[in-house]
Amino acid sequence: MPRAGLWLATWGLLLALFGPALSWAHSSSNGYLTLTSTESGMVLRADLSLRDVDLALDLDRDRDGQVLWAEVQGRTQEIHVWLQQGLRLSSAGQACALQPQPLMASEHADGIYLSAQFDVRCSQEARDGASEMALRYGLIFDQDALHRGLLRIDLPGAQASLIFSPERPEAQLPLGPSSAWQVLARYVGEGVWHIWIGADHIAFLISLLLLAPLQAARGRVTRWPGASRMGPAAMNVLGVVTAFTVAHSITLCLAVLKVVELPTVWVEVAIAFSVVVAALNNLLGWAHFRRWPLAFVFGLIHGFGFANVLIDLGLPASDLALALGGFNLGVELGQMAIVAVFFPLAWLLRHTGFYRWAVVVGGSVAIALAGLVWTLARVGWIAL
Repeated sequence: MPRAGLWLATWGLLLALFGPALSWAHSSSNGYLTLTSTESGMVLRADLSLRDVDLALDLDRDRDGQVLWAEVQGRTQEIHVWLQQGLRLSSAGQACALQPQPLMASEHADGIYLSAQFDVRCSQEARDGASEMALRYGLIFDQDALHRGLLRIDLPGAQASLIFSPERPEAQLPLGPSSAWQVLARYVGEGVWHIWIGADHIAFLISLLLLAPLQAARGRVTRWPGASRMGPAAMNVLGVVTAFTVAHSITLCLAVLKVVELPTVWVEVAIAFSVVVAALNNLLGWAHFRRWPLAFVFGLIHGFGFANVLIDLGLPASDLALALGGFNLGVELGQMAIVAVFFPLAWLLRHTGFYRWAVVVGGSVAIALAGLVWTLARVGWIAL
């Protein structure tokens, strides 16, 4: 292989492997928004992690690493002002008033959230043109560029969801009936996005792929030769990806349909622990075992994690099958995109000591440490 091509593949693989690690210091940050109807009008609710609110408003005044509800209550007026500056709902081009209700606390999979609810009041002219509504979401983006706002709309004749980002802080709300293709496309996009921001899912998948371009042999993995034929190696990758896909598809459906329900906190802990096990599988001599059973067993757990996100996003009752299928398809497309970047680069470098030592060993150590940190954080032993 030409030297220039080797260096290009090396840097490409480093970026593919360790690029996501730049955001591993914390879990993906999401704000959950819902727009629903009541007998008197509409209600907008925003759920934000106390950690995120602390980043914006410095709630932890005693610097003990925890935000207590007493610290929130002492800043209620300031929090309401901040929320109303970051949330703007308009109808027919005219701003609607957001009348705040008392702040509440709620629990999500990754901790305690601040829940703020607003009664929406629009002018008569705006109500007459209510088929044209827009929402602008600008919270947390200045503190965390990876933050996303997930909006679920549940109004008579309109059930949909949207994602807000620093690049797309404002959107027209789909208040009319959505076509089947619109529902499918929306949830496919959300599935792709979720796998791409899910550092724990990516870490687990990459751990299972690290040994794919090597030929299994006795002794340490640092002595394994590069595979001589791509066909068997590609089938190995296909087996791992298929096992992971089948497993998490099963539990995703079971959880969303409420056939099986598990505590979200322990699901998140188990997902983090699966990352540790998958990485240690490459380091401690377990690598002779087939990796597809490992992908299947822990894929069942990851499916519950995907379901938690999908339930938070909301599913349209009238198009449940389309939304569920679209989200699952999006997860698979996002997963295959990761494989399509990682595996060709790994194949090009499979004969090098760099791949065995820096990528397999170094990468597995980094992933195992990240998984350990996530595990400890999710059981509450450390704070991120």
